Amino acid sequence: MSSRVPAYDEAYVWVWLPDKTEPVVAGRLHADGGLIHFNYGRSYRALREAIPLYLPELPLDAGELPLLPGLTMPGCIRDAAPDAWGRRVILNRKFGMRGDEIARLDLSELTFLLESGSDRTGALDFQFSATKYEPRLPAHATLEELVCAAEHVEQGIPLTPELDQALNHGSSIGGARPKALIDDGAAKHIAKFPSATDLYGVVKSEFIAMRLATLCGIKAAPVSLVRAAGKDVLLIERFDRIRTGGAWQRKSMVSALTLLALDEMMARYASYQDLAEIIRHRFTAPTETLRELFARIVFNILCGNTDDHARNHAAFWDGSNLTLTPAYDICPQTRSGQEASQAMLISGNNRMSRIASCLDAAHHFLLSKAQAITLVEHQLRSIADNWPGTCEEARLSDIDRNLFWGRQFLNPYAFTELTGSAKGLHALAKEIRARVRA
Repeated sequence: MSSRVPAYDEAYVWVWLPDKTEPVVAGRLHADGGLIHFNYGRSYRALREAIPLYLPELPLDAGELPLLPGLTMPGCIRDAAPDAWGRRVILNRKFGMRGDEIARLDLSELTFLLESGSDRTGALDFQFSATKYEPRLPAHATLEELVCAAEHVEQGIPLTPELDQALNHGSSIGGARPKALIDDGAAKHIAKFPSATDLYGVVKSEFIAMRLATLCGIKAAPVSLVRAAGKDVLLIERFDRIRTGGAWQRKSMVSALTLLALDEMMARYASYQDLAEIIRHRFTAPTETLRELFARIVFNILCGNTDDHARNHAAFWDGSNLTLTPAYDICPQTRSGQEASQAMLISGNNRMSRIASCLDAAHHFLLSKAQAITLVEHQLRSIADNWPGTCEEARLSDIDRNLFWGRQFLNPYAFTELTGSAKGLHALAKEIRARVRA
């Protein structure tokens, strides 16, 4: 196992163009003084099918493209980089280190781009070569082996070469929790595993929230819950891949953080109100999309998902148009009290996890207050009707049901500060909490 930090200062960006099953080289990344710049290749710009990797960030212009203010690398490129879990896997693989030891390593972002698996989110990959594409492919491993491998990474135990290669395949997928990529030939899934630090059934809670979101009418990624090595594993069907014949097309994606021209250091300024403005001007089906996004904000508050940061929202990009992706990473967060706030601002400087915050912002989503109240009522009744069956499907224990219900799901704080015609939502939520618990 190497202990030397790779000194990568360049990488080539390969892209799957719309409806294609093979990538082409798009351009070159170059690291200089803590910044990473991009320029398109002449051959790519000459392609009739060439599209900008994202506008307005990377227009199809010649030469090194300037970074947007405040960014150290293009946001659409950073979207394809691994986040916390992927970085832990890479650190284990290269150095046999725990993820919390990253602070004493000075690693370039290009290291994480070039050391992570090739089947990453969206339609990009990163290579050492501008002429030959060599994907970093997984070794075969069972789901049980992947669960055990993830446990070893959390403990800082080096992996066998085979499990190292298998788990590293999923290192390009974002997020902080243990996970891997699963490909059964007919479909691709992200598998999420329990963590050694979990104090309750986190995997089951995400399954329940994702399932209930769909039952509330939200367009969410399909999920299933399986058992492996005695552990619960959540399988999320990937929506950025399309099976065609014996090959896969990849759909280009950008996060809301990139849409808002922010990076992680500025993520606290991310706002649903600002995102709604972008949707009105740049998205397909803006009216329907605004209603869908509003429904997701409401559901996040009703289920206790306060981790709704701007990387947990995304859009497909086809070179000219943006389309909201299915919802993902809807995971209720642990909560000891009532007062809570969302990761993204809802409107103005308000991020409080209240339905009243949503109603005050409804006009930004082209909804009247009456329409917004009706939407909340629908979600409340849908959660009440489907809670028992969804908990049964998840094999949720009575202890966890009592832990989730009324704390993460339908926490009383969500219904404070309601006034006028919205007061009935408080009474409805109170009645549902008592009736369903009984």
